[in-house]
Amino acid sequence: MMRTHYCGHIDQSLVGQEVVLCGWTHRRRDHGGVVFVDLRDREGLVQVVFDPSARESFAIAERVRNEYVLRVRGRVRHRPEGTENPELPTGALEVVGETLEILNLSEPLPFQLDEEQAVGEDVRLRYRYLDLRRPRMFQHIRLRAEVCRTLRRFLDERGFMEIETPILTKSTPEGARDYLVPSRTHPGQFYALPQSPQLFKQLLMVSGMERYYQIVRCFRDEDLRADRQPEFTQLDLEMSFVEDEDVIRLMEEMIRHLFQEVLGVSLPDPFPRMRHAEAVSRFGVDRPDLRIPLELVEVTDLMRGVDFKVFAGPANDPRGRVAALRVPGGGALTRKEIDDYTRFVGIYGAKGLAYIKVNRRAAGREGLQSPILKFLPDEAVADILERCGAEDGDLIFFGADRAAVVNESLGALRVKLGQDRGLVAEGWRPVWIVDFPMFEWDEEAQRWTPLHHPFTRPRVADVEELERAPGECKSQAYDLVLNGSEIGGGSIRIHRAEMQAAVLRLLGIGDEEAQAKFGFLLQALKYGCPPHGGIAFGLDRLVMLMCGAPSIREVIPFPKTQTGNCLLTEAPSPVSEAQLRELGIRLRKPSA
Repeated sequence: MMRTHYCGHIDQSLVGQEVVLCGWTHRRRDHGGVVFVDLRDREGLVQVVFDPSARESFAIAERVRNEYVLRVRGRVRHRPEGTENPELPTGALEVVGETLEILNLSEPLPFQLDEEQAVGEDVRLRYRYLDLRRPRMFQHIRLRAEVCRTLRRFLDERGFMEIETPILTKSTPEGARDYLVPSRTHPGQFYALPQSPQLFKQLLMVSGMERYYQIVRCFRDEDLRADRQPEFTQLDLEMSFVEDEDVIRLMEEMIRHLFQEVLGVSLPDPFPRMRHAEAVSRFGVDRPDLRIPLELVEVTDLMRGVDFKVFAGPANDPRGRVAALRVPGGGALTRKEIDDYTRFVGIYGAKGLAYIKVNRRAAGREGLQSPILKFLPDEAVADILERCGAEDGDLIFFGADRAAVVNESLGALRVKLGQDRGLVAEGWRPVWIVDFPMFEWDEEAQRWTPLHHPFTRPRVADVEELERAPGECKSQAYDLVLNGSEIGGGSIRIHRAEMQAAVLRLLGIGDEEAQAKFGFLLQALKYGCPPHGGIAFGLDRLVMLMCGAPSIREVIPFPKTQTGNCLLTEAPSPVSEAQLRELGIRLRKPSA
């Protein structure tokens, strides 16, 4: 055999025994005629000593350089007193090398594997196979494997079956652009890579599988961010004969079990719940970070009668909102810092960022500082301070615009202020967001769009009630949010063909188009489809949070850049004219 033990498994029980180790040279040191090699493998690191008395192995050890691949045979002993390394699990022991074999050489690395050295992400991704040797990156990938193993075991023990669904499938509108794959055998026609297994897992419920799960790759051709990739992994599952409470309860149990098993962390039991409308009102978003104590305060009603059009306009617009955000101790912010925050909210469409500094509240208007005070009557100012709970030294920011702009900009500002001012509490704060609207109105397209997806069951008794007031309809959807990140989203699904057809019609998908795109699903729902529901967890995002990593690229072995490139393989890349001809494809330059 190539080896008998891993480097990191050398312990007191092996003292005096012969071991065979394989690994990489982490570091080589020559101390007065004795060569020390720190040998590293995936389980850890151990010191190997080569003495000149073992002439052949010592001569080889003198040629060893960092990252050479070695095979060592030797005996385990205690390190001499005073030379122990308490930083290493194996630091009290060493291996006296008897034979040494160089299995492969290594050229000097493009960057050091030392965690202390800053390395540009482009270099790290280009040499990802070396980046993954770094202990931190290896631990991320190991934790990811442990998460998958724990989730699988939990679901297997509860009667779920792991079932694979197709990767080459049909293009359907699910909210993002599909990645298309041309068919050679069906010229002019295309497969699509799945954005999710949504329709197939519903068909599995029609098939009587009852409990399905899959750790599955999904693909979306959309703009990228730190927590998004063109291909990503999710834990996908579905259950028959359930209501939303059944899914929520079981998923809570699963996430609590996962954190306890992998991190040794106890999450609350039960998780708190919050209605969608409350989350948006208090935090501006439907994925609130509850570790941050700042909240948005509604002041729309206080501004309807003021002469200040910047506030009065949105306050009197049914689609507008005026909200305040109190920053404790924010009076210490400089003008430059306030200008920086003004530019920040501009990213989200806000035209400006009004504010009031509360120097001495008891002094009334004289104790306040703001360029907008002259536009506001004393009564409105007093009501704002009272409603916000303002204290001396505070600062109050305001957002006034369409409700969507106010919510998004102040919601983002709330998080940034929490991070900048050290207001983010330690620990984990999960929360279920429930009672989502079934639809939202798209002003540009002048039609309804689904807040989740078109297969979510509405909370209405029949089609007539749905069609009578779609804007008032709630859905049986639920999202699990952890520390401000949505880690899972699901719903109870529509299981009756007539309700599914009605929802598609409300979304502007007529019967003929519905048959062309979803005919197989509508047909299946007519053959005794059981009530069913499920959820999908973003595995990359979940592992990112559990690792404390800043981006999902840190927990994916071979990720893409923010522009969707793979620097390692240089994908995407051109293909030959012969391949294009075989597929019946001719390229044309995009218009300027």
